[in-house]
Amino acid sequence: MTHAPTTLRPVNPDDIPAFHAVMMAAGMDPRSSWNRITLADLERSLLAPGAGGFLAAGGGEVLGCVGYRPDGDRTLTLNKLATVPQARRLGVGRALVREVEHVARMGGYGRVLLAVSQFNLDVLPFYDRLGYTVTDEPYSHAHPDSPAPVVLVKEVRAEESAPGHPITPLTDKDAP
Repeated sequence: MTHAPTTLRPVNPDDIPAFHAVMMAAGMDPRSSWNRITLADLERSLLAPGAGGFLAAGGGEVLGCVGYRPDGDRTLTLNKLATVPQARRLGVGRALVREVEHVARMGGYGRVLLAVSQFNLDVLPFYDRLGYTVTDEPYSHAHPDSPAPVVLVKEVRAEESAPGHPITPLTDKDAP
């Protein structure tokens, strides 16, 4: 994996297969509902009114993805954050999260909410470092056949990122 500059760009309908490929390459626990997501599911989720997502690319490869969708007037939900294993600890995940936070601020949302699968709890320190806190709120998009996820929220205020800018690599202590 080279350390070529990584850029973010909004997802378009032609990106659905690449987005799905990154999700599947991320190595989520086989028990997770994540592994049952189809291209049609992604298309419905990412292309719904008010929804969207981003791809991170570098060196001619798609390295990461993230989706988002509105949940009421105040909340933007971040979902489907994934990076390919060779792109971990390079700041890709952090940049994708910050891009969703930017969308939330620009859209007038006061917070970003996300859910972490019970099968992926190792990522909680990553979100903690990004300012997310655990809440007891229910997650309205939880898969009925999966254990209840851990729900996290972050209030969004000041500008922290701008679309399409290169990613600054994380230090080892900052990456999941």
